[in-house]
Amino acid sequence: MNGVRHELLGEAHLTLPEGTPKAVIVLNPAMGVPATYYARFSAQLAGHGIAVVAAELRGQGASRPRSGRRTRHGYQQLIAHDVPETVAAVRAHFGPELPLYLLGHSLGGQISMLYATREHARTHVDGLVLVASGTAHFRAYPGLRRAGVLLFSQSAATLASVWGYWPGHRLGFGGRQPAMLMRDWARLARTGRFSPADADVDYEALLRETRLPVLAVSVAGDTQYSPRSAVDGLVRKLPPGVATRMHWRPSDGSRPGHLRWPRSADELATRIAEWTTELRAARPQRTPVPRQGPTAPPPTRVRPAQLRPAQLRPAQAELPGPARTPRTPAAES
Repeated sequence: MNGVRHELLGEAHLTLPEGTPKAVIVLNPAMGVPATYYARFSAQLAGHGIAVVAAELRGQGASRPRSGRRTRHGYQQLIAHDVPETVAAVRAHFGPELPLYLLGHSLGGQISMLYATREHARTHVDGLVLVASGTAHFRAYPGLRRAGVLLFSQSAATLASVWGYWPGHRLGFGGRQPAMLMRDWARLARTGRFSPADADVDYEALLRETRLPVLAVSVAGDTQYSPRSAVDGLVRKLPPGVATRMHWRPSDGSRPGHLRWPRSADELATRIAEWTTELRAARPQRTPVPRQGPTAPPPTRVRPAQLRPAQLRPAQAELPGPARTPRTPAAES
């Protein structure tokens, strides 16, 4: 796409539009998916004047060290430490006036939504987009899928605890992940509640008080992993009127499903850009505030770095269910 540049900002991949950006989106990937997988989608958003910072989830993609037996992090560390660091770095890079939105895919959407409940987000973030991101609660899935999600999630957490980490790179699901994160995910699948280990707040209570605008998108063909019912289940945790609900079916009739949508999402990028434009029109002038870092921050993970092109590469998505990614999207119910 003419005028679009891909650069690196530490472990995050920065895609810049031609000219001055109208807004910036911080994109948090799905479990096991590197940030570079979203390069084409990021370029489509940049075509609408939006800069995109695609961040690596800790331990995956370009992030080091990789998750293993010595790794101990879960939802809480991503929510309270990593996302605030990324957002603070983006604010420092672009300044306090540029509208900033979070966009999360699958696990990245869950993490983004929980971060949005924290005080740091209230002073730095203007909106949240969820794409193919739903609750993992087994009761949110239709029919026989309920039993499959419950059995698989609990088995995965058990195996991760016994083995010391989740070997998803060998099993075709979610990449290498720490046992702690898999237990957090399995707890959500079993109970329907966000109660990660080491949590310092009641996330369920904070979700009920959230006022940040949300665009929640389910994707045609994503019936096995984040079906409409699972996306609806996640949205129901928010107050009425906060979320705009959308089901995206491409005009060509294709069904991109849970993983393939970033490769052909020009229409979705247009709709997201329109939504951010609507928010900007109603957005009051931002008053600069002191940047609030995370509590007890670890060493900064997002930092200025030598700039070089970001490349596309294949990935395995976070897929609650069978251990193999289907070759074609499942039929939509």
